[in-house]
Amino acid sequence: METKNTASNFIKTIMTEDLKEGRVKNIVTRFPPEPNGYLHIGHARAITINFEHADEFGGRTNLRFDDTNPVKEDVEFVNSIKEDIQWLGFEWDGMHFASDYFGEMYDRALVLIKKGQAFVCDLSADEIRETRGTLTQPGKESPYRNRSVEENLDLFTRMRAGEFKDGERVLRAKIDMASPNINMRDPVIFRIAHVHHHNTGDQWCIYPMYAYAHPLEDSIEGVTHSLCSLEFEDQRPFYDWVIRETEMPHVSRQYEFGKLKIAGTIMGKRYIKRLVESGVLDGWDDPRVYTISGMRRRGFTPEGIKSFIREAGVSKSNGTVDPRMLEHFIREDLKLKAPRTMGVLRPLKVVITNYPEGQVEMLDAEINAEVPEMGVRQIPFSREIYIEQDDFMENPPPKYHRLFPGNEVRLKHAYFIKCEEAVKDAEGNVVELRCTYDPETKSGTGFTGRKVKGTIHWVEATRAIAAEFRIYDELVAEKTDDGEDEGNDDLLSSINPKSLEIVQGYVEPGMKEVKAQDKFQFFRHGYFNVDSKTTTPEKPVFNLTVSLKSSFSV
Repeated sequence: METKNTASNFIKTIMTEDLKEGRVKNIVTRFPPEPNGYLHIGHARAITINFEHADEFGGRTNLRFDDTNPVKEDVEFVNSIKEDIQWLGFEWDGMHFASDYFGEMYDRALVLIKKGQAFVCDLSADEIRETRGTLTQPGKESPYRNRSVEENLDLFTRMRAGEFKDGERVLRAKIDMASPNINMRDPVIFRIAHVHHHNTGDQWCIYPMYAYAHPLEDSIEGVTHSLCSLEFEDQRPFYDWVIRETEMPHVSRQYEFGKLKIAGTIMGKRYIKRLVESGVLDGWDDPRVYTISGMRRRGFTPEGIKSFIREAGVSKSNGTVDPRMLEHFIREDLKLKAPRTMGVLRPLKVVITNYPEGQVEMLDAEINAEVPEMGVRQIPFSREIYIEQDDFMENPPPKYHRLFPGNEVRLKHAYFIKCEEAVKDAEGNVVELRCTYDPETKSGTGFTGRKVKGTIHWVEATRAIAAEFRIYDELVAEKTDDGEDEGNDDLLSSINPKSLEIVQGYVEPGMKEVKAQDKFQFFRHGYFNVDSKTTTPEKPVFNLTVSLKSSFSV
């Protein structure tokens, strides 16, 4: 059963005090993604933090699409975001779009203009950037800053009517060009963009900037605690300014928490997009990236992901964690859910010379030894089987307990077999083993005549199902401090060439009817997930989710 986090953190403390002191009557949070790409593990963390904190206090959480930039947004991303949130196990109380509020955002801009706190500026984007100043030098006021209220109202109305070209004019807040906080130096709040919007169509040709729109959206929806990542901390003064100066009836408060990144991967949307477009990844759901769709395709479970997020906690500083920590929680969740089975990834044929030709017997094997109520499965056994190539060595080192000439091992769920001969091809490669079996050693009969040190897995050869296995390693060859090589212009140079290995093998015949997203533990190999993109009725494809063991400890 999934256990929710009860640990204290600074967000819970704030919410508790706000309710106790009567500053808010109930908790309202929101998850506000921009629909310009697919969500990743960082978003999963924000989703969990927002939904679970509100839920703990009996509050509610809205899903809101911050669709203020129609150039990069698409309904495809809207649908994928909704799917990801529901897959994680959350249901929003209300679903909204920033574009639903464009009319009010426009009206609130008129309020600013009439108060002398916003003006239409004719400077280009480059000129605005050049006059913004630096962290140590104040900015320069726009020559259009002191236009009259009447002129600003006229120009802004004409911007709305579509009289001007893209980039010809913008609406800027009039605050303080000498502010030590660059975000307060007359930021742009509306720009012209003659583009089609996925939600409003061609109704608008001016669009609000995110920093202006976000506080208004929160206020309109009655959000009490606007939780966001740490890079928005410098935006908080402008957030408060917008709500105050536009005279919004509800005052929302912004609180920031640190980001959590995964070492050895790439999480930035624009970098994943480049890797998809270059063919390094086969889509936003490639199992090597920690998008939610990629994790789902790899076989991660929502319960495991949320357990990881809760254990990582909430802090006011950014952090990077080892991917083994996430894998630990996925493994812990799967070990009591995934059926056990056997798969041979790199097959080597074995002929059991003293087993009767044409005979096939069915052997019992537990589905999951840790969960007896899952029952047993039956697997065929005959004269011909496949084992792993790595389970045989012609000249083994000391303490090698698997097959070699003259040695005996146990076949999992079956019998003892002894290697009698290695058959080689013209190049000297071992292509087949000739072995004998001891019929007295059948698994489950209580045989105690002698012991062997090695147990290996196998698949009966005549009924085996051909399968493909995809083995994943870290996407980035060399780890950086933040888990992303995003400062490198040559992004492809950072990719681990061994991040994906595809091998061909066999699985038990009972696996013939597997479906996408079915999960299994393959004896000695790890946990695997049936790939949702490439599996066919003729040939299943299994993605390695996590290995069986890890050196990570909680």
